[in-house]
Amino acid sequence: MKCNVGGIDRILRIAVGALLVALAASNVIGLWGWLGVIPLATGLFRFCPAYTLLSVNSCGVSSDKSSSSK
Repeated sequence: MKCNVGGIDRILRIAVGALLVALAASNVIGLWGWLGVIPLATGLFRFCPAYTLLSVNSCGVSSDKSSSSK
């Protein structure tokens, strides 16, 4: 898996995901809040399968290992 979630995108995913999970755990928004696990996981792992399908990369820098200097 190559990194395709970067900087601000990652922070927002983690914050929104954690907020949704916390609200669901406290029964404020119900079971739908557990969907917050998805953005939380994609933010923590820095990989989003939907971004791969759409050819989106918010990392800004290519995460390809072959382009590193020798």
